[in-house]
Amino acid sequence: MRHRRFGRTGWNVSEIGYGMWGMGGWTGSDDEESARALDRAIALGCSFFDTAWVYGDGRSERLLGDALRRTRRGAGAASAQPLIVATKIPPKNWKWPAKDEYPVTETYPPDHIREYTEKSLTNLGVDTIDLQQFHVWSDGWASDAGWQRAVDDLKREKLVRAVGISVNRWQPTNVMRALATGLVDSVQVVYNVFDQAPEDELFPYCEQRDIAVIARVPFDEGSLTGTLSPESTWPQGDWRNIYFNGDNLRATLERVNRLRPIVPDGMDLPELALRFILEHHAISTTVPGMRRPRHVERNLAASDGTRLPPRLHDALRAHRWDRSTVMP
Repeated sequence: MRHRRFGRTGWNVSEIGYGMWGMGGWTGSDDEESARALDRAIALGCSFFDTAWVYGDGRSERLLGDALRRTRRGAGAASAQPLIVATKIPPKNWKWPAKDEYPVTETYPPDHIREYTEKSLTNLGVDTIDLQQFHVWSDGWASDAGWQRAVDDLKREKLVRAVGISVNRWQPTNVMRALATGLVDSVQVVYNVFDQAPEDELFPYCEQRDIAVIARVPFDEGSLTGTLSPESTWPQGDWRNIYFNGDNLRATLERVNRLRPIVPDGMDLPELALRFILEHHAISTTVPGMRRPRHVERNLAASDGTRLPPRLHDALRAHRWDRSTVMP
């Protein structure tokens, strides 16, 4: 496993981290299998874990906390790198995505920020959260003194070490004013073969100011695994029913099929998708969702330092898809 510097925090984190939404927020997850997958990831050198309180109302955080305790006891494999824990505070109004018309006093008042930080500390079984993130964001809130004071207090009290923002899907610049405050250490953004817009403004800004970048949704909610079909369905309550509604599944599969001919021999589509993300030097880590040990082994194997040939990288860049529909 290769590691990268996590912005101005100075942490070295695995360039492929662990996205834990599927362990609490999607249907069909199994806690015992999730535990085996987490242990396998730690054994293979994964050191960055991204969860959130809303992923199963703390369930995902508790699973991660259990894994941390197993590792500390020595029952799991020892990690050569410190394990970095990132979680997120849900908006008080429980509305995704954030919108300009939602007052920050209804989304992230100071007492709410502290309340959910304390809940996450309990779920994780830790004294300090490495990275506490706002789960939604509208940049109209950037100048509000309430959230600024709240995160400063949490850092001063050593309840959190760093603060990040997870930005709305397909709105990568809806965070720039918050980043300019100097209070935000990382930004989490959708970035994959299709969603390349963060390269335009966000990535250069983050590089100039030494702000870490977490690339989420590397497989476009599953389309870039190459396993979806027009007949794909999901259980009731699964987020993908919303994401792939209407014509989005059809339009997405058309684009996936145009990608298939350029996948090199000896490589599959998900590996290519991860390698595309790792090509960008602004990326600190990417966080694919992984619920099973075999998913862990397959995804983490992409962290071997192998670069994509320039012609292949250029060909992938041509598959950029600028979408404007607002989704969380």
